[in-house]
Amino acid sequence: MRSNAGYRIGIDMGTTSTKAVVFDREGKVIATANEGYPLYTPTPSIAEQDPEEIFAAVVRSVGLAVKEAGLRPEDVQFVSCSSAMHSVIPLDADGKPLMRGMTWADNRSADWAKKLKNEMNGLAVYRRTGTPIHPMSPITKLMWLRYDVPELFEQAAKFVSIKEYVLFRLFGRYVVDHSIASATGMMNLSRLEWDEEALSIAGVTPERLSELVPTTFILEGMTNASAAARMGLAASTPFVVGASDGVLSNLGLNAIDPGVVAVTIGTSGAIRTVIDEPATDPKGRYFCYALTDTKWVIGGPVNNGGVIFRWVRDEFAASETETAKRLGISPYDVLTRIAERVRPGSDGLLFLPYLTGERAPLWNPDARGSFFGLTLHHQKEHMIRAVLEGVVYNLYTVMLAMQETTGVPKRILATGGFARSPLWRQMMADIFGQNVVVPESYESSCLGAVVLGLQAFGDADAFSKVASMVGTTHEHIPDAAASETYRELLPLFVRLSRKLEEEYADIAKFQQKLFNQE
Repeated sequence: MRSNAGYRIGIDMGTTSTKAVVFDREGKVIATANEGYPLYTPTPSIAEQDPEEIFAAVVRSVGLAVKEAGLRPEDVQFVSCSSAMHSVIPLDADGKPLMRGMTWADNRSADWAKKLKNEMNGLAVYRRTGTPIHPMSPITKLMWLRYDVPELFEQAAKFVSIKEYVLFRLFGRYVVDHSIASATGMMNLSRLEWDEEALSIAGVTPERLSELVPTTFILEGMTNASAAARMGLAASTPFVVGASDGVLSNLGLNAIDPGVVAVTIGTSGAIRTVIDEPATDPKGRYFCYALTDTKWVIGGPVNNGGVIFRWVRDEFAASETETAKRLGISPYDVLTRIAERVRPGSDGLLFLPYLTGERAPLWNPDARGSFFGLTLHHQKEHMIRAVLEGVVYNLYTVMLAMQETTGVPKRILATGGFARSPLWRQMMADIFGQNVVVPESYESSCLGAVVLGLQAFGDADAFSKVASMVGTTHEHIPDAAASETYRELLPLFVRLSRKLEEEYADIAKFQQKLFNQE
């Protein structure tokens, strides 16, 4: 058993799993545990989580990580929390969920998002709150509950996120950090208070929401002794409320200095940079979320990241997947090797990667995917490469919007599952026209949570210590010829993605009608 008090635990509550990571004083990973849970998608518009399954996963993952690390309860200095954004769980007066939690991917409030954007001063609400108007946003989810499920809405005593629910189950107290709150579309960024007009639109009062607290707020004295024991912790182990996964990922990657941009592609994707005071976009294209009261993160999330590559694997690559299985290698490795045989630009084939609608920079849930430029010359390998390029093209268009506020990046850090692919890393360097660095740490949100926890416990230099905790595994330099090809194709990609707005709406309406008939 370890006996050196001072181990820290970072928890990241995600869309399909919760991860717990034990770090030592130097930021070295001592143990990790990951517990998955389903994302319930009975229709294309619904994407829900069971709050109890998430709570159980948090307890299990922490318990497993503590056990693997061989820690005693008194060895843990603190636990600090990261979580996905934009979830909404209606609770009754006893704190029991009235339905499954609506995740960021839930699209049932699409019509209300359009109404808020087009008829209800939505841009002004965004400019004050920092959350682009989109079905992911809790303000639109509350509008849907208010008007489409009024009985449940009236019954709810509280509306909380997954992190708020877990902390309530552990400490019996409703608190929401400024970071998660800044992703609701209802917190005024300049005042760090609930925005009166936004609450009026959502139909709630502050009493039906959690108490706003800084990201460094510390909870002490767990009231759930059984859960504390199962986690291998003392009831007195303090929890730092923490922040959202996106902003903590920037912190955990050491992407916190001006001009440093973090790009993440997992199932979905995001591009983010840190600024010193809140800022929003006159065109509503990027978010602004709190990290601390002096550091803010602007950027954009994209729906379509690795999920697109999985679609290619499942729908177009049965033979390649079988070959990979026989060779004992990843089917994704086989597919990227195939794509490497094609020249940058896929011989003029473009792919608009909007298979699940899109958030940044379009903020259009009706957006749909398409190939453009297909000829008889193009083969499967062209299509595979075009798909990979399309995902990166889209992230680049988000960076173009951010540049209007922050200027051209000085450095790009890349992380997520895609960062394991040499082809995708080089493709990003070529499309962005800049060096791309891959940090050594893949536990960025959990590490960011722990670093934030150190600051909460009085370490004023905590943020400056991240650099020593994050190494570098790869650096890719742009290929001049490839970058020139992409410079030609990128304006065409941008024009196409914006010209099809009416067509996106019409085809989405047609598809929805088909699902409604089934």
